[in-house]
Amino acid sequence: MNATTEKSTKVECGNCGAKNRVPAVAEGTPRCGRCGTPLPWVVDAGDEEFHAVVEESSLPVLVDVWAPWCGPCRMVSPALEKLAGELAGNLKLVKVNADDNPAVSARFEVRSIPTLVLLDHGKVVDTQIGALPVHQLRSWLESKLPRRS
Repeated sequence: MNATTEKSTKVECGNCGAKNRVPAVAEGTPRCGRCGTPLPWVVDAGDEEFHAVVEESSLPVLVDVWAPWCGPCRMVSPALEKLAGELAGNLKLVKVNADDNPAVSARFEVRSIPTLVLLDHGKVVDTQIGALPVHQLRSWLESKLPRRS
C-alpha cells in the first residue's frame, strides 16, 4: 500500500450523521458504513497521485484547480463541496493547489483560477474558468455529467 491509497478524508453522512473515512482511491463509490448512503467524495490530490486519484476513478471527476491566495477560489469552494454532497455517488471532487502542483496546471493549460475540469475515465468532458454561483455550477455540471446506466 502506498501513500496515495492510504490517504483519506473524514466525512459525515448526510443521512444518519455517522463519521466515515473516505479514501482518496477506491473501487466503486464511498458509502456510509452505518446506513449505506452514498457519501460525498472530496479529496486533495497533487502531481504525484493525480493519475491514481483522478484518471482511475470509477466516477466522473470534477478537478478544482485553486490557490490559497485566490479570493474567487475561496468563494467557489463551499459551492463545489455542496454540489459534491448533492451528487454523492455520481461525482468525485478533487482539489488541486495550483501553486504546489505545476504539472496538473500545465496539463490542463490553466491560465486563470479557479479552473474546473470535468473528466470521465481520464478524458476531459468540459472546462469552466472562473467562479460561478452554486446554481450556475449545478446547471453546468448537470448538463455535462455523463449519463450512467
